[in-house]
Amino acid sequence: MHKLAASAVVVALAFVVAAAQQAGDVKEVYPVIQTATVDYTDGETACEGFVAYDANLKGRRPAILIVHDWMGRGKFDEQRAREVAALGYVGFSVDVYGKGVRPKDRDDARKNAMQWYGDRAALRARLKAALAACRDHELVDPTRVAIMGYCFGGSCALELARSGAEIAGAISFHGALATDNPAKAGEIKAKVLILHGADDPGVGPDQVSAIWKEMTEAKADWQLVAYGNAVHSFTNLAAGNDNSKGAAYNESADKRSWIAMKNFLAEVFA
Repeated sequence: MHKLAASAVVVALAFVVAAAQQAGDVKEVYPVIQTATVDYTDGETACEGFVAYDANLKGRRPAILIVHDWMGRGKFDEQRAREVAALGYVGFSVDVYGKGVRPKDRDDARKNAMQWYGDRAALRARLKAALAACRDHELVDPTRVAIMGYCFGGSCALELARSGAEIAGAISFHGALATDNPAKAGEIKAKVLILHGADDPGVGPDQVSAIWKEMTEAKADWQLVAYGNAVHSFTNLAAGNDNSKGAAYNESADKRSWIAMKNFLAEVFA
């Protein structure tokens, strides 16, 4: 990993709260949502995803891959899967770390996340394995899949887009923007939406400028929305409300970013 990208990622990770697995705010009213775990593999590694869908709907529908923060798959991303299911999609929570690998604390989370940040090729392969598993689900329209993620997961969403995967869209919620393998012209096929806390001390103007340059030179169809007075983890109630800690919930940024996500998904699946 390049030193600049690696240091930027470490700083971003330092502001993620250990309590991130709390479920957080409820954004949509759940209809009859069915859920199940989904076993899949990346090579010889077993992974355990989580799928949610509205049982009142019939037939195949678009799907959203949802990637967890650095604490691994858990309650927060499972709730987001239910939320997108309430919007009429299939929500598929991705398991980047592998079945049963759930960090016990911040130090363990940092170790796991940095392993994947340090091997972008392996990370992209793991994400593509989840994409294949999602497309195989009986209710998913395999031609209409997008990805979204939070913190570490936001970075993952961008990496899948950078890989040239045939997906409709990629959404990053307060994710680190740095990479040691930037996209080249024509490589990004997905539309990209970056939802960023303007005051995030771990993802500063240098990362914003770098991804601006990267997306422009890649000729991507991309958007970046920066929310004033919002720091890292602005969608997560468990982060508290003290911006001075570098990670804090921001109600207005949370609500605005959810609306932006909904509008973006309506566009890419139109």
